[in-house]
Amino acid sequence: MAATPAPDDIVPTHAAAAANEREPLLVLEPLIEFLGAAGLEAPPDLSATPIGEGHSNVTFELSTGVVPRRPPRGPRPPRAPEVRREARLLSALAPTAVRSPGVLAVCDDPGVIGAPFYVMERVAGEVITDSVPEALDAPEQHSRIADELIDALVELHATDWVGAGLEGFGKPTGYLERQLRRFNGLWEHNRTRELPQVEQVGGWLASRIPESPPATIVHGDYRLGNTMFAADAPARLIAIFDWEMATIGDPLADVGYMLMQWTEPGDALGKFNLNNVTLRPGFPTRAELTAAYEERSGRSVQALDWYVTLALWKAVVFMEGNYKRALAGSTDDPYLQSFGEGVVEIADRALAVTRDGF
Repeated sequence: MAATPAPDDIVPTHAAAAANEREPLLVLEPLIEFLGAAGLEAPPDLSATPIGEGHSNVTFELSTGVVPRRPPRGPRPPRAPEVRREARLLSALAPTAVRSPGVLAVCDDPGVIGAPFYVMERVAGEVITDSVPEALDAPEQHSRIADELIDALVELHATDWVGAGLEGFGKPTGYLERQLRRFNGLWEHNRTRELPQVEQVGGWLASRIPESPPATIVHGDYRLGNTMFAADAPARLIAIFDWEMATIGDPLADVGYMLMQWTEPGDALGKFNLNNVTLRPGFPTRAELTAAYEERSGRSVQALDWYVTLALWKAVVFMEGNYKRALAGSTDDPYLQSFGEGVVEIADRALAVTRDGF
């Protein structure tokens, strides 16, 4: 999915960037030099196109067919996810069954393009957001899409993270408590107005923290729109993207986030229901997704309302941070500029789950 870059997003040199009010996202000449030194194709006429729907880290496709990924422009919140950490995880997952893109090169020097970044392989396929590819748009393929989504998550949660070299990547205990502390702090940094719902939901979560199962790798943003499928039938999930929130922790947090993003018949539809394609015939209900995960993982999903509320609450905090960036003029994404009302919508939804269940 291509987006149109702003004139100051991609510049040829740092000297050219100095004439702009904002920092660039890519500086081509030093990028070309880095690619060549890394043994990757580095033509002098290199060009780049923004891709993806992510609103945190930024991804481009280069004319050579590789994909650099870097942080967004500031202001970035304290302890913002680091692309170097993301690259470490993807490199560790390469020999495992997890469906993730391969890392080709990592740049720790922020002087090259203005921030650390990594380069990954381009995966060819279809990302399912507001439509389904024609070859997969049939009830039996919809059912298979959901099966693949569950299977890929079960594979991730079954991965031996210690054996993969990820010891120290995250703390295996206390994940939920740390999530509450971190996102309370992020809310104080990100907030642009008073929203009492956020504090109410945060208090509800803190008073009802469930007991976590044994720790696994947690993606942190697992949903249909962060995966890629092969373009032809039968439906096959070939890659999981956007690993910036990944850590070691409670796998049920991924289940709650996936379900929060899954729309089923009878839901009240708002502006930020991201996966309305799942209303089509053949897609399972959230209860059916949960049952499939439990059966295939051997892990019971307890306290489902709590995990879904956590996912909604975290989404509110992130959306407010993106809205703050839009207000500061650090992004031209019109979608982020609409987050003002979206934050309120999701906050109200989270509060409703605390009262009525999911």
